[in-house]
Amino acid sequence: MRYDVVVVGLGAMGSAATYQLAKAGVRVLGLDRHRPPHNLGSTHGDTRITRVAVGEGLAYVPLVRRSHEIWRELEQQTGTQILTRCGGLVLAPAARGFDMHGTSSFLADTVAAAQAYDVEHQALDPAGLAARFPQFALAGEEHGCLEPGAGLVRPELAVELQLRLARDLGATLATGEQVLGFADHGSHVTVRTPTRTVEAAQLIVTAGPWLPEVVPELAPAVTIHRQVLFWFDLRDPASYPLMRNGPVYIWWPGGDPSEMIYGFPMVDGPAGGAKVAREQYDVVTTPDEVDRVVGADEIEEMYERCVRPRLPALSGRCLRTAVCLYTVTEDSRFLIDRLPSAPNVVVASPCSGHGFKHSAAIGESLAQLVTSGASAIDLSAFALPPAG
Repeated sequence: MRYDVVVVGLGAMGSAATYQLAKAGVRVLGLDRHRPPHNLGSTHGDTRITRVAVGEGLAYVPLVRRSHEIWRELEQQTGTQILTRCGGLVLAPAARGFDMHGTSSFLADTVAAAQAYDVEHQALDPAGLAARFPQFALAGEEHGCLEPGAGLVRPELAVELQLRLARDLGATLATGEQVLGFADHGSHVTVRTPTRTVEAAQLIVTAGPWLPEVVPELAPAVTIHRQVLFWFDLRDPASYPLMRNGPVYIWWPGGDPSEMIYGFPMVDGPAGGAKVAREQYDVVTTPDEVDRVVGADEIEEMYERCVRPRLPALSGRCLRTAVCLYTVTEDSRFLIDRLPSAPNVVVASPCSGHGFKHSAAIGESLAQLVTSGASAIDLSAFALPPAG
């Protein structure tokens, strides 16, 4: 059977692209080796931070702004909340470099993005932070940038809703079907699975950590890192209102870069715990080889080093953990472009650890690329180098 477009990988960006293509009346097939939303890639863990003042670079701001608009449209269609604006806080010593996602001045660049795009924000000095956010045990040198319109997104729910709507609009979804390879024949592409070969005019690959397997020529450009998410319990149930009503946060107190943490308010009730995590780039892995078991030593190290000294309302009792994967380029930027070796193939991967907040708009941009030849949002910052 021939399709206009085949989408490989139905996680954050693939589900969004499939929905947008179906919405545009395109004959689209979505393929995924698993059954999304699932917990084997990068799009799980209950919550993701979203912020318009994006410290990673100004090129990302239009994407996250448009994503917020799309999620609000989805909410109106389905009566389901995807986006919660609880505020977002970036904390770091003002006079010291904060290296994160390809920038060495993440706090300053967050403020610069807010100013460049007229994003509502508030600058807070150490005294202001301490007075406003007593749930944080500050090191004392932190300054903060508070974005009231920032907050969190429900990733599994966003994927589920977009796939459901795509199917309702006529998309064909084939989950549990692995892609073995593809070929660009100039006039069309073919996609091979264990049971069939599918033909389409164009192919979109949004395979996340499976990118090196699906598109081997891009394997040298990315590495895959194991990440661990933790949900800690309260010491005292009376602290719940304090932990429930705070912002999402990204926090580096200074010192060892590995002590940067990010976290969320307790949005799922006292029994849901407080989600706290950090990023690591030492362990390189694959989706098939990653250790998905979080050991007691990992929990204790996270609590003693990062949680107990800084979030005194939380106890050492870890309610649950999860392992996810970052697929990262050397400079932590995205790759969104046609393959130079296969011009009928568009790749949108990896997220480099900061992609979900942009995924709805990237899906729309991908749909525009394959239907009209150009995206309404400038994607030139995410281009692949020319072949050769």
